[in-house]
Amino acid sequence: MRRDVEFKTEDGVTLRGWHYLPERRASKLPTIVMAHGYSAVKEMHLDRFAESFAGAGLASVVFDNRNFGASGGEPRQEIDPWQQISDYRDAITFSETLGETDPERIGIWGSSYSGSHVLVVGATDRRVKCVVSQAPMISGHDNIRRLVRADFIAGFQRMFEDDRRSRYAGNPPAMVPVVSEDPAGPAALASVDSWKWFTETGRSRAPAWKNEVTLRSVEMVCEYEPGSYVGFISPTPLLMVVALDDHLTVADAALAAYYERALQPKQLLALKGGHFDVYGAAFDESSGAATKWFLQHLGSA
Repeated sequence: MRRDVEFKTEDGVTLRGWHYLPERRASKLPTIVMAHGYSAVKEMHLDRFAESFAGAGLASVVFDNRNFGASGGEPRQEIDPWQQISDYRDAITFSETLGETDPERIGIWGSSYSGSHVLVVGATDRRVKCVVSQAPMISGHDNIRRLVRADFIAGFQRMFEDDRRSRYAGNPPAMVPVVSEDPAGPAALASVDSWKWFTETGRSRAPAWKNEVTLRSVEMVCEYEPGSYVGFISPTPLLMVVALDDHLTVADAALAAYYERALQPKQLLALKGGHFDVYGAAFDESSGAATKWFLQHLGSA
Protein backbone atom coordinates (compact mmCIF):
# COMPACT_ATOMS: atom_id res chain seq x y z
CA MET A 1 0.00 0.00 0.00
CA ARG A 2 1.28 3.46 -0.92
CA ARG A 3 0.06 6.88 0.10
CA ASP A 4 1.34 10.38 -0.60
CA VAL A 5 3.02 12.20 2.29
CA GLU A 6 4.67 15.54 2.88
CA PHE A 7 6.64 17.01 5.75
CA LYS A 8 8.53 20.15 6.68
CA THR A 9 12.28 20.32 7.12
CA GLU A 10 13.81 22.19 10.02
CA ASP A 11 14.23 25.27 7.81
CA GLY A 12 10.65 25.13 6.55
CA VAL A 13 10.94 23.48 3.11
CA THR A 14 8.17 21.02 2.21
CA LEU A 15 9.43 17.63 1.06
CA ARG A 16 6.98 15.28 -0.65
CA GLY A 17 7.03 11.58 -1.27
CA TRP A 18 5.41 8.24 -0.56
CA HIS A 19 4.79 6.11 2.51
CA TYR A 20 4.83 2.39 1.67
CA LEU A 21 3.28 -0.18 3.98
CA PRO A 22 3.16 -3.97 3.62
CA GLU A 23 -0.28 -5.46 2.96
CA ARG A 24 -0.06 -7.54 6.12
CA ARG A 25 1.37 -5.64 9.01
CA ALA A 26 1.65 -5.33 12.74
CA SER A 27 1.00 -2.05 14.53
CA LYS A 28 4.66 -0.98 14.53
CA LEU A 29 6.94 -1.59 11.57
CA PRO A 30 10.62 -1.32 10.72
CA THR A 31 10.82 1.65 8.36
CA ILE A 32 13.36 2.48 5.65
CA VAL A 33 14.04 6.15 4.77
CA MET A 34 15.01 6.59 1.10
CA ALA A 35 15.91 9.31 -1.42
CA HIS A 36 17.51 9.26 -4.86
CA GLY A 37 20.90 10.29 -6.20
CA TYR A 38 22.25 13.17 -8.26
CA SER A 39 19.28 15.07 -9.76
CA ALA A 40 17.13 11.90 -9.96
CA VAL A 41 13.55 11.82 -8.71
CA LYS A 42 11.68 9.11 -6.83
CA GLU A 43 9.86 7.80 -9.92
CA MET A 44 13.21 6.66 -11.32
CA HIS A 45 12.93 3.15 -9.81
CA LEU A 46 12.73 3.99 -6.10
CA ASP A 47 9.16 2.73 -6.15
CA ARG A 48 10.45 -0.70 -7.19
CA PHE A 49 12.87 -0.86 -4.24
CA ALA A 50 10.16 0.28 -1.82
CA GLU A 51 7.75 -2.34 -3.22
CA SER A 52 10.40 -5.02 -2.67
CA PHE A 53 10.82 -3.92 0.93
CA ALA A 54 7.05 -3.83 1.47
CA GLY A 55 6.74 -7.35 0.11
CA ALA A 56 9.05 -8.49 2.91
CA GLY A 57 7.13 -6.67 5.66
CA LEU A 58 9.14 -3.43 5.73
CA ALA A 59 7.63 0.05 5.58
CA SER A 60 9.44 2.89 3.83
CA VAL A 61 9.34 6.65 3.45
CA VAL A 62 10.50 7.67 -0.03
CA PHE A 63 10.95 11.39 -0.75
CA ASP A 64 12.19 13.71 -3.46
CA ASN A 65 15.23 15.74 -2.54
CA ARG A 66 14.61 19.45 -1.99
CA ASN A 67 14.66 21.53 -5.19
CA PHE A 68 13.68 18.47 -7.25
CA GLY A 69 10.56 16.64 -8.32
CA ALA A 70 7.50 17.11 -6.13
CA SER A 71 9.45 18.67 -3.25
CA GLY A 72 9.77 22.37 -2.60
CA GLY A 73 12.91 24.39 -2.23
CA GLU A 74 14.87 27.08 -4.06
CA PRO A 75 16.86 27.47 -6.18
CA ARG A 76 15.38 24.71 -8.28
CA GLN A 77 17.79 22.06 -9.57
CA GLU A 78 20.43 22.77 -6.92
CA ILE A 79 22.15 19.90 -5.10
CA ASP A 80 23.78 20.71 -1.79
CA PRO A 81 25.00 17.41 -0.29
CA TRP A 82 25.04 18.71 3.28
CA GLN A 83 21.52 20.08 2.96
CA GLN A 84 20.37 16.73 1.58
CA ILE A 85 22.00 15.00 4.56
CA SER A 86 20.09 17.31 6.91
CA ASP A 87 16.89 16.52 5.00
CA TYR A 88 17.51 12.77 5.45
CA ARG A 89 17.64 13.37 9.19
CA ASP A 90 14.42 15.40 9.07
CA ALA A 91 12.83 12.55 7.11
CA ILE A 92 13.86 10.18 9.92
CA THR A 93 12.20 12.51 12.43
CA PHE A 94 9.05 12.61 10.29
CA SER A 95 9.06 8.82 10.04
CA GLU A 96 9.14 8.61 13.83
CA THR A 97 5.85 10.53 13.97
CA LEU A 98 4.00 8.02 11.79
CA GLY A 99 1.80 5.69 13.77
CA GLU A 100 3.01 2.65 11.85
CA THR A 101 6.73 3.27 12.52
CA ASP A 102 8.72 1.48 15.18
CA PRO A 103 11.20 4.26 16.05
CA GLU A 104 13.69 1.69 17.35
CA ARG A 105 13.85 0.01 13.92
CA ILE A 106 14.70 2.68 11.37
CA GLY A 107 16.99 1.94 8.44
CA ILE A 108 18.32 4.15 5.64
CA TRP A 109 18.91 3.34 1.98
CA GLY A 110 20.65 5.45 -0.63
CA SER A 111 21.99 5.02 -4.14
CA SER A 112 24.76 6.87 -5.98
CA TYR A 113 24.93 10.38 -4.44
CA SER A 114 22.40 9.46 -1.77
CA GLY A 115 24.43 6.28 -1.26
CA SER A 116 27.16 8.67 -0.15
CA HIS A 117 24.76 10.61 2.08
CA VAL A 118 23.66 7.53 4.02
CA LEU A 119 27.29 6.87 4.94
CA VAL A 120 27.36 10.25 6.68
CA VAL A 121 23.89 9.90 8.22
CA GLY A 122 24.66 6.39 9.45
CA ALA A 123 27.82 7.67 11.13
CA THR A 124 26.22 10.69 12.78
CA ASP A 125 22.61 9.78 13.62
CA ARG A 126 22.29 6.88 16.05
CA ARG A 127 18.55 6.62 15.51
CA VAL A 128 19.60 4.72 12.38
CA LYS A 129 19.85 1.01 13.10
CA CYS A 130 20.85 -0.26 9.65
CA VAL A 131 22.45 1.23 6.50
CA VAL A 132 22.42 0.19 2.84
CA SER A 133 24.73 2.23 0.60
CA GLN A 134 24.42 1.39 -3.09
CA ALA A 135 27.02 2.53 -5.66
CA PRO A 136 28.27 5.38 -3.43
CA MET A 137 30.71 8.12 -4.34
CA ILE A 138 33.48 8.00 -1.74
CA SER A 139 35.53 11.13 -2.47
CA GLY A 140 34.37 14.12 -4.49
CA HIS A 141 37.93 15.35 -4.99
CA ASP A 142 39.19 12.00 -6.26
CA ASN A 143 36.06 11.12 -8.23
CA ILE A 144 36.05 14.38 -10.19
CA ARG A 145 39.68 13.82 -11.08
CA ARG A 146 38.83 10.36 -12.40
CA LEU A 147 36.01 11.72 -14.57
CA VAL A 148 37.54 14.99 -15.80
CA ARG A 149 40.73 15.18 -17.84
CA ALA A 150 43.56 16.81 -15.92
CA ASP A 151 43.95 19.61 -18.46
CA PHE A 152 40.27 20.54 -18.02
CA ILE A 153 40.42 20.96 -14.22
CA ALA A 154 41.73 24.54 -14.30
CA GLY A 155 38.91 25.48 -16.68
CA PHE A 156 36.35 24.06 -14.28
CA GLN A 157 37.85 26.09 -11.43
CA ARG A 158 37.59 29.28 -13.50
CA MET A 159 33.93 28.50 -14.23
CA PHE A 160 33.22 28.09 -10.50
CA GLU A 161 35.01 31.34 -9.69
CA ASP A 162 33.20 33.29 -12.42
CA ASP A 163 29.87 31.90 -11.20
CA ARG A 164 30.62 33.06 -7.66
CA ARG A 165 31.40 36.58 -8.92
CA SER A 166 28.21 36.61 -10.97
CA ARG A 167 26.05 35.46 -8.05
CA TYR A 168 27.69 38.05 -5.80
CA ALA A 169 26.60 40.67 -8.33
CA GLY A 170 23.00 39.51 -7.90
CA ASN A 171 22.66 37.25 -10.91
CA PRO A 172 21.01 33.81 -10.77
CA PRO A 173 23.30 30.77 -10.53
CA ALA A 174 24.70 29.39 -13.78
CA MET A 175 23.21 26.10 -15.01
CA VAL A 176 24.81 23.05 -16.67
CA PRO A 177 23.28 19.87 -18.13
CA VAL A 178 23.22 16.79 -15.92
CA VAL A 179 24.11 14.59 -18.89
CA SER A 180 25.22 15.13 -22.48
CA GLU A 181 24.99 12.89 -25.53
CA ASP A 182 28.58 13.91 -26.25
CA PRO A 183 30.67 12.51 -23.36
CA ALA A 184 33.21 15.28 -24.00
CA GLY A 185 30.50 17.95 -23.76
CA PRO A 186 29.80 20.05 -20.66
CA ALA A 187 27.77 18.02 -18.16
CA ALA A 188 27.75 17.16 -14.47
CA LEU A 189 27.75 13.41 -15.24
CA ALA A 190 29.73 13.15 -18.45
CA SER A 191 29.50 9.50 -19.42
CA VAL A 192 27.71 7.53 -22.12
CA ASP A 193 25.81 5.34 -19.66
CA SER A 194 24.64 8.40 -17.70
CA TRP A 195 23.14 9.93 -20.86
CA LYS A 196 21.43 6.67 -21.77
CA TRP A 197 19.96 5.97 -18.33
CA PHE A 198 18.75 9.46 -17.49
CA THR A 199 17.19 10.16 -20.86
CA GLU A 200 15.57 6.74 -21.23
CA THR A 201 14.39 6.55 -17.63
CA GLY A 202 13.18 10.13 -17.74
CA ARG A 203 11.07 9.44 -20.83
CA SER A 204 9.63 6.18 -19.55
CA ARG A 205 9.17 6.84 -15.83
CA ALA A 206 9.76 10.49 -14.90
CA PRO A 207 8.89 12.97 -17.69
CA ALA A 208 9.15 15.83 -15.15
CA TRP A 209 12.89 15.17 -14.66
CA LYS A 210 14.98 18.08 -15.97
CA ASN A 211 18.40 17.78 -17.52
CA GLU A 212 20.03 20.61 -15.63
CA VAL A 213 21.62 21.49 -12.30
CA THR A 214 23.25 24.61 -10.98
CA LEU A 215 26.95 24.90 -11.69
CA ARG A 216 27.65 25.25 -7.99
CA SER A 217 26.08 21.80 -7.50
CA VAL A 218 29.10 20.49 -9.41
CA GLU A 219 31.45 22.64 -7.34
CA MET A 220 29.96 21.15 -4.17
CA VAL A 221 30.70 17.63 -5.45
CA CYS A 222 34.40 18.55 -5.54
CA GLU A 223 34.26 19.53 -1.85
CA TYR A 224 32.32 16.51 -0.57
CA GLU A 225 34.20 13.71 1.20
CA PRO A 226 31.64 11.20 2.54
CA GLY A 227 34.21 8.41 2.69
CA SER A 228 35.81 10.08 5.70
CA TYR A 229 32.77 8.97 7.74
CA VAL A 230 32.83 5.28 6.83
CA GLY A 231 34.86 4.22 9.87
CA PHE A 232 32.37 5.90 12.20
CA ILE A 233 29.28 3.95 11.10
CA SER A 234 30.02 0.94 13.32
CA PRO A 235 28.38 -0.49 15.37
CA THR A 236 25.47 0.25 13.01
CA PRO A 237 25.37 -2.54 10.38
CA LEU A 238 26.48 -1.46 6.88
CA LEU A 239 25.76 -3.18 3.55
CA MET A 240 27.70 -1.68 0.64
CA VAL A 241 26.57 -2.56 -2.87
CA VAL A 242 29.27 -2.03 -5.52
CA ALA A 243 28.93 -2.48 -9.28
CA LEU A 244 32.34 -3.74 -10.33
CA ASP A 245 32.31 -1.94 -13.70
CA ASP A 246 31.15 1.37 -12.20
CA HIS A 247 33.21 4.20 -13.64
CA LEU A 248 30.86 6.99 -12.54
CA THR A 249 31.17 6.54 -8.77
CA VAL A 250 34.31 4.54 -9.25
CA ALA A 251 34.18 0.97 -7.95
CA ASP A 252 37.76 0.71 -6.69
CA ALA A 253 37.25 3.68 -4.35
CA ALA A 254 34.14 2.09 -2.86
CA LEU A 255 35.92 -1.25 -2.44
CA ALA A 256 38.87 0.44 -0.74
CA ALA A 257 36.52 2.25 1.64
CA TYR A 258 34.75 -1.01 2.48
CA TYR A 259 37.89 -3.09 3.05
CA GLU A 260 40.14 -0.45 4.61
CA ARG A 261 37.78 1.82 6.60
CA ALA A 262 34.45 0.16 7.35
CA LEU A 263 34.24 -1.80 10.60
CA GLN A 264 32.03 -4.72 11.55
CA PRO A 265 29.19 -5.48 11.24
CA LYS A 266 29.46 -5.03 7.49
CA GLN A 267 28.77 -6.86 4.27
CA LEU A 268 29.73 -6.31 0.64
CA LEU A 269 27.65 -7.17 -2.43
CA ALA A 270 29.83 -6.98 -5.54
CA LEU A 271 27.74 -6.99 -8.73
CA LYS A 272 28.65 -7.46 -12.34
CA GLY A 273 27.86 -4.46 -14.50
CA GLY A 274 28.02 -0.71 -14.34
CA HIS A 275 26.61 2.06 -12.20
CA PHE A 276 23.06 1.97 -13.54
CA ASP A 277 22.69 -1.80 -13.64
CA VAL A 278 21.64 -1.70 -9.97
CA TYR A 279 18.29 -0.36 -11.27
CA GLY A 280 18.08 -2.74 -14.23
CA ALA A 281 19.91 -5.97 -14.97
CA ALA A 282 21.10 -6.35 -11.36
CA PHE A 283 17.95 -5.02 -9.68
CA ASP A 284 16.89 -8.38 -8.26
CA GLU A 285 20.32 -8.87 -6.70
CA SER A 286 20.63 -5.34 -5.33
CA SER A 287 17.09 -5.11 -3.96
CA GLY A 288 17.19 -8.68 -2.65
CA ALA A 289 20.42 -8.14 -0.75
CA ALA A 290 19.15 -4.87 0.74
CA THR A 291 15.90 -6.52 1.81
CA LYS A 292 17.74 -9.41 3.44
CA TRP A 293 20.12 -7.03 5.26
CA PHE A 294 17.25 -4.95 6.64
CA LEU A 295 15.35 -8.05 7.75
CA GLN A 296 18.46 -9.44 9.43
CA HIS A 297 19.09 -6.29 11.46
CA LEU A 298 15.64 -4.71 11.83
CA GLY A 299 13.35 -7.72 11.74
CA SER A 300 10.03 -7.76 9.89
CA ALA A 301 6.46 -6.82 10.74
